[in-house]
Amino acid sequence: MANSKKIAFLVASEGIERVELTDPWQAVSDAGYQPVLLSPETGEVQTFDHLTAADKKPVDQAVADAAVDDFAALVLPGGVANPDALRQDEKAVAFVKSFIESGKPVAAICHAPWTLVEADVVRGKRLTSWPSLQTDLRNAGAEWVDETVVTDGNLITSRKPDDLPAFTKTLLEAVG
Repeated sequence: MANSKKIAFLVASEGIERVELTDPWQAVSDAGYQPVLLSPETGEVQTFDHLTAADKKPVDQAVADAAVDDFAALVLPGGVANPDALRQDEKAVAFVKSFIESGKPVAAICHAPWTLVEADVVRGKRLTSWPSLQTDLRNAGAEWVDETVVTDGNLITSRKPDDLPAFTKTLLEAVG
């Protein structure tokens, strides 16, 4: 039953691109799933509209206390500072790596693939991201393409907020 499934959203404490968290969150919720906000620390996280601070969101659970088995999918929102901070947290990186290895859907948008690079899970994968990450992704062994949404195995990637409708549709199809 879809109502019993949780979908993890993993973010750092700040620098999260607001719409890349809130749009997929709403779509997941509307589809009958329970979105759960994970972060390295409990409390609140600060979202941004590009470089301007926006809403704060309460963290549901510290990533160190989360288990891959409890979730149907993982969403990694972007924003420049968010994945840059996240990839420096060993427990967050280990969680992402375990999620990829589980075979469950992992959806990363914009700058979020930086965390995938740190988890060493992009080698041999075809994916997309914000254009400025293409060299990092290629250097990590990925095939980077400029497409709205790319699925390779259980990895779903998109480039930017304009891609959110296709990104969330593909995520929901993967968990549905």
